[in-house]
Amino acid sequence: MGHDKLRKFAENETFRCLLQPEASLVLDKSGNPADGLRLKDHPVKGRWNETMFATDQPIVLELGCGKGEYTIDLSKRVPDRNYIGVDIKGARLWRGAKTATEEGLPNVAFLRTRIEFIEAFFGPGEVSEIWLTFSDPQLKSENSRLTSPLFLERYRKFLKPGGIIHLKTDSRFLHEYTMAVATENNLSVLASTTDLYEAVPGFIETNEALYEVQTFYERMFLSQGYKITYMAFTIDHDGPYMHPRSFDSDYWRSVEGPRRFSHSPASSQR
Repeated sequence: MGHDKLRKFAENETFRCLLQPEASLVLDKSGNPADGLRLKDHPVKGRWNETMFATDQPIVLELGCGKGEYTIDLSKRVPDRNYIGVDIKGARLWRGAKTATEEGLPNVAFLRTRIEFIEAFFGPGEVSEIWLTFSDPQLKSENSRLTSPLFLERYRKFLKPGGIIHLKTDSRFLHEYTMAVATENNLSVLASTTDLYEAVPGFIETNEALYEVQTFYERMFLSQGYKITYMAFTIDHDGPYMHPRSFDSDYWRSVEGPRRFSHSPASSQR
């Protein structure tokens, strides 16, 4: 491990806005491993406004936040909400946590954990919105996609009724897959476009942050000629979420084409 990475990890320990729990705190190993992932609640669950923020305000998550640019910028634009960026990469989170600390931002926090563990950290109705910004499309693993029925079930456990999920991505595959999931489960789609930077009326038009806040990956993909897609939808739904029957994964995988960016297949986000 490089010296700079070690320095960042050491400094991460000093940031009050950064929570870095050991996996052992939320993994429940008392059951049968064949039953799949079992979690136990972290002490912060249901108590984020009390323990991590100065003011009790609606909470917005960014899952797979990388260096936290989006989380930081949104927190400045909308100070009457509390923002939490989630990522597994400590060296990336260092940048966001350091900026939040140096600028004294009272409504920003970061959580270092795998997104698969997310329901261990948030209580029922504790989160108002979720942002998914340039998530790994997981072309071969449906259950690893952050908009799959498996993940929607996780979000349902802590997203308030009517809470919005925002998906901003360069991946047409992930966009169309998510639309198919929404259609299959009769979810309410508030906005959808396959080219964000064309003029689009309604919900998108009023959300300036969609255009004015760009992550490192968005700038990179735009420079490579990829179009940026966007969806906003709610996940209010009775019963289990169903996998989409109408999604042609082979076709949309072919549309995706060769990517000029490599990423780890073990991660749920780029």
